[in-house]
Amino acid sequence: MAFASKFLLLMAFSLALYNAAALKQKVTRIQFYMHDIVGGPHPTAVRVAGRSNFTGQDPFEAMFGSISVMDNPLTVAPSINSTLVGRGQGIYGMSSQEEVSLLMALTYAFTAGPYNGSTFSVLGRNPVMKEEREMPIVGGTGKFRLARGYCLARTHSMNGMNAVIGYNVTLLHY
Repeated sequence: MAFASKFLLLMAFSLALYNAAALKQKVTRIQFYMHDIVGGPHPTAVRVAGRSNFTGQDPFEAMFGSISVMDNPLTVAPSINSTLVGRGQGIYGMSSQEEVSLLMALTYAFTAGPYNGSTFSVLGRNPVMKEEREMPIVGGTGKFRLARGYCLARTHSMNGMNAVIGYNVTLLHY
């Protein structure tokens, strides 16, 4: 009887060690550029809702409450002609009356390279006029299953309302 109890305890301990090793978190760091194109013949971000009762002159105040949907290309370099690695898909809303700040709910979906078929999602505030913005990663799929972490965004360039944003991402995942 004592032998059976010790054997079961040893098996349970071995299984716990195996599961702990199998669930060891990985850290992945990625850099890419997102192209947010709101003007021209082929926009990748489109305003779908906004204020109709605003009578002021300030265009940023007029944008408060507006919602846009995006399907932005992700590339390895700032040029739109560099290698396409995925899409940034989701919605953002102008969420501040005092600064240009977005509430972002989007998923970065990778369509090429080592992360092809994997995604991670961001949900958070993006005060776009700050030099560097930090946003939380709240989940992921594929190679980024159960992801959490953060991304640092910096505006690389702007042309009117079109922007190229550089992302440095740190993901913890299994």
